[in-house]
Amino acid sequence: MELFNILDRCIGILYLVLALLTVHFVFFGVIGIFRKKRFPTTEQKLRYGIIIPARNEESVVAGLIESVRKNNYPQDKLDVFVIAHNCTDRTAEVARATGGAIVYEYNNPEECTMGYAFRYLFDRIRDDYGIESYDGFFLFNADNILDKQYFEKMNDAFVACNRKCVITSFRSSKNFGSNLMSAMYGLYFAYGCRFESRGRTVLGCSTRVQGTGYVINSSIVKDGWKYVTLTEDWEFTADQILQGNKIVFCDDAVFYDEQPTTVRVMWRQRVRWAKGHLLVCISRMKDLIRSILKPRKRGGGIHKGSLFDITVNILPFCVITTAVTLLQLIVSFIRALISEGFWSALVAGFIKGLPMTLFSYGLMVVASALIYILERKRIPKMPIWIKIVSAFIWPIFLLMSFPCEIVALFTKNVGWKPIPHSDTTSFDTLNEESEESDVSKQD
Repeated sequence: MELFNILDRCIGILYLVLALLTVHFVFFGVIGIFRKKRFPTTEQKLRYGIIIPARNEESVVAGLIESVRKNNYPQDKLDVFVIAHNCTDRTAEVARATGGAIVYEYNNPEECTMGYAFRYLFDRIRDDYGIESYDGFFLFNADNILDKQYFEKMNDAFVACNRKCVITSFRSSKNFGSNLMSAMYGLYFAYGCRFESRGRTVLGCSTRVQGTGYVINSSIVKDGWKYVTLTEDWEFTADQILQGNKIVFCDDAVFYDEQPTTVRVMWRQRVRWAKGHLLVCISRMKDLIRSILKPRKRGGGIHKGSLFDITVNILPFCVITTAVTLLQLIVSFIRALISEGFWSALVAGFIKGLPMTLFSYGLMVVASALIYILERKRIPKMPIWIKIVSAFIWPIFLLMSFPCEIVALFTKNVGWKPIPHSDTTSFDTLNEESEESDVSKQD
């Protein structure tokens, strides 16, 4: 039995290493509950290009353009650019008829990710308007809707950071309460903002961009946009941190997007995310580790911390944890099988894993309940039963990351397909609800 004792110790060491790699996540989460970074109001109004990729988005693209035009920001400082790429509907026509948008069309079935749309559009802006004529660019998705103070708050943060940082924003969902699936997606992104991004920014560590809803300095794209993989946001994040550029979270700037409402679309999207995540890990891990191991320059401690954090973030933790857990279960089962028999081994394995499973489940339920409480002002109105049920099944939604990463690991080609968007919740509706929440809180 000495062999089993050695294996148990080795597995324990592996779990300890995984825990030590991620223990700083707990500090970010606790800080995010109580603190946030505030940025001073500025009178300086910078000029921005608004980047909107749209693939068969005729039902929602006008809503985003309208929310840009109704924002409390000088409209002569905002130029809206729409790239209708690989469209088979009226997306370009609808965009041209809305809010003075500048629309380009681009068709290439071999280049279908959102990154290719960004690349093509930035090339057109460089040729026709000049990248340098803008202080920065906002990157959105066509289904987004913006809070009425979005550009004011983001501009305050951008100016406060001397235009050197990428500024990302709070991501809520306009269809949060459509059904249980959209509610769990909403919890997922709200959790990322509250328990991940807030704490990182307060403590001076770089956070990451989540999809869209961020602003970049125009110098970043002076030579074009080069991120065209399945998850261009992770790739962009890793490169910015490698180059010493910080990504800062502006909690007061809120945008809303539409989340999937079916299991089929959820599975397809999350396998794509997992595959893109793995590809970024493979392509960037060597450079990240090399940068971490370089001698630290004076004042470079925070940058080293950001490098370590993003390195841990892009590791395929679900695959690693699954492998270690399976190894532990196999060792425990064989040990029990030898000494107690088959059925006793099954029962022993179940009993051994039950306490940690229940603890993890309870922790995630508490986290989801906290999101609903802490972010009640920024979550659109929804049925109370969806809140309650989604809070209890959200851990299952998170657990789906494990099979998604396993499938992605063994799938050679994961195609990119657009997520259908049809929710037409308007700027006025979302901002009226936000104002009502403010009044209720004051009362």
